[in-house]
Amino acid sequence: MPMIDLSMEELLQYQGRNPKPEDFDAYWDRAVAEMKAVDPQVEMIPSDFTVPYAECYDLYFTGVRGARIHAKYVRPTHVQGPHPAVVQFHGYTGNAGSWADKLIYASLGFSFVTMDCRGQGGLSEDSGSVKGTTLHGHIIRGLDDHPDQLLFRQIYLDAAQLTGIIMDLQEVDASRVGVMGGSQGGGLTLACAALEPRVQRLAPYFPFLCDFRRVWEMDLAKDAYQELRTYFRYYDPQHRREHEIFQKLGYIDVQFLADRIQGEVLMGVGLMDTVCPPSTQFAAYNKIQSTKSLEIYPDFGHEELPGFADKIIQYMLNL
Repeated sequence: MPMIDLSMEELLQYQGRNPKPEDFDAYWDRAVAEMKAVDPQVEMIPSDFTVPYAECYDLYFTGVRGARIHAKYVRPTHVQGPHPAVVQFHGYTGNAGSWADKLIYASLGFSFVTMDCRGQGGLSEDSGSVKGTTLHGHIIRGLDDHPDQLLFRQIYLDAAQLTGIIMDLQEVDASRVGVMGGSQGGGLTLACAALEPRVQRLAPYFPFLCDFRRVWEMDLAKDAYQELRTYFRYYDPQHRREHEIFQKLGYIDVQFLADRIQGEVLMGVGLMDTVCPPSTQFAAYNKIQSTKSLEIYPDFGHEELPGFADKIIQYMLNL
């Protein structure tokens, strides 16, 4: 079959190329401590959008560094007592989307929430510089500052914090919470479960934010990873700081968080993906120590994986 990356046998053994900072674990332990010290000041505002079997809310909370983060939250009204919940994360530059795609899970008796990533296409704030959209450049945001200023550090913490907030809601059974998402959402799914280990089930597909050096070496620093090329062109045109740069990016490389995951993982991968190359995804998958399984799509790239959304529903129904 056609190949754009390593063979399947090699992918299953691949351990990644990006350097891991020596203080990686201390870095994230410090980050989680900062997150837990934040008063989230949760606010839920009823939406004008209504349906007979669910209540819809705009949920706001305060994340690290004072940013107000927005999410869309739907809870079923036809279920008695605590019930399962699923947290969803969107793709790079996107937003929480419409209410309609959340109603499937509400109809099945789940609460369902989708977060707007700070500074992207939704209503969450980017408190590191300006409020409102910044869209691109999030991988490299903070790269010339202290590692604690990396923007994706804060976004990973937002994902974990929101999930903890949902677990603490009276109507939610905290022992039956899953997370899901594709591309950036897939990377956030893995990061979230690593930083909030109570997550029981994960369904990431073609996760972004893994093994940055591998992306560079494959000459695929384009599309979602274009900012890597832009950064070198403007700030290190002779690549004198290349190792330093990739090592610093290692703090937000999801592959190094993967071994913290305790929940069960179902991951979807397209072997023709030139946006998030398969090897970068396997760099994370191969480090997961918990129960895990793969759904492989040999002829598909960074696109809808036929039938995978149905598989996720069946998978989450067993929470």
